[in-house]
Amino acid sequence: MMGDGRAAASTPVAVAAGRALRADPWLQPVTPPLKILHILRAPLGGLFRHVLDVARGQAERGHRVGLIVDSTTGGPRADAALADLAPFLALGLQRVAITRELSPRDFGALRFISRRIALTAPDVLHGHGAKGAALVRLAPSAPTAIRVCTPHGGSLFYRPGTIAGGFYRSLEWLLKWRTDLFLFESAYVAGLFRAEIGRPPAMVRVVHNGVSDAEFAPIQPAAGATDLVCLGELRPVKAFDLLIAALAKLNASGRPVSATIAGEGPQEAELKLLAERLGVADLVRFAGHRPAREAFAMGRMLVMPSHTESLPYVLLEAAAAGLPILATRVGGIPEVFGPEAAANLIPANDVGALARAIGAALDTPAQIRRVAQLVKSRVHGEFSMAAMVDGGLSAYREAIAIRKLARFI
Repeated sequence: MMGDGRAAASTPVAVAAGRALRADPWLQPVTPPLKILHILRAPLGGLFRHVLDVARGQAERGHRVGLIVDSTTGGPRADAALADLAPFLALGLQRVAITRELSPRDFGALRFISRRIALTAPDVLHGHGAKGAALVRLAPSAPTAIRVCTPHGGSLFYRPGTIAGGFYRSLEWLLKWRTDLFLFESAYVAGLFRAEIGRPPAMVRVVHNGVSDAEFAPIQPAAGATDLVCLGELRPVKAFDLLIAALAKLNASGRPVSATIAGEGPQEAELKLLAERLGVADLVRFAGHRPAREAFAMGRMLVMPSHTESLPYVLLEAAAAGLPILATRVGGIPEVFGPEAAANLIPANDVGALARAIGAALDTPAQIRRVAQLVKSRVHGEFSMAAMVDGGLSAYREAIAIRKLARFI
């Protein structure tokens, strides 16, 4: 989906070029296949799934696509996903060590990426996440390539006032001047960028994440399903500790509620200890990593108590499957729920509000199912994989045309 009605190019040259494009049909760009090189660090999670879906969709539309991704993380699951995608990648699949934080090893990654750019001569260099977007803009460009940045939150989610947050925001401010297209996955992240970094000096588009038609098949709870299910990496931003505290609050009031937490991550041991300390260890099942649809069947309602989010795939996947959802009002989640259903979102960082919402949802299942159908219908109409792929390609074409026209204005 194309969004952000104010998403015109913001420099005088780009504004003039955009007006020329709209005014004269002879200036509309031709549409030969593009050579597109995607660069990212994280080989798991929503960002990884997004890039794989986009890359496959672009290749299926006849474009020549390549991928450069971190070689040090991901394990067998990432290996299998990349092996499945590799036959679609005309520009190849390359893996190189890309650290999460700034490191001397970044120089090696930058040299590797620079060599791949020289070899493949892409039309589009698309960096994803804080590290991928930084490497794309630090590397020497191919002569005609546009640099595209999709931060997926990235450095924007560092806590304000911290040394790391200040450093990465300053770096982002410098790198924004080496960007031809800011392609945000949610209006929320686009607004956060403007607030934290400043007005982007190049073209801006919002193209939402999307799911496939197959993901709209309904899911039935499995035998032994718990009341609730949570899915995601076990780290503080997901706020699974607040869910456990809410379950303890409900249990203390005489209402035991069971939950399955599906995922892996650095907070796993801490969360298990918390469940034991609060006396709800028998109500919380830690299932480890599970594919999304398998995890959804392990509970009757999805709970997302996150402190912050961008535009989470797990929400889109659950909504497509018709699963009832309780989520906090953070990030791009209200964009998925839409104006009518967003009234049902929960304040973040509020254990009492979360406990009350869980109790109310269990007491009035017809209401939560009605909201689930509203959200499913909205996702089906506005968050499709086809719209995501085509919207991104359209934005590439416009940025390329603006860059070409800028030489003559």
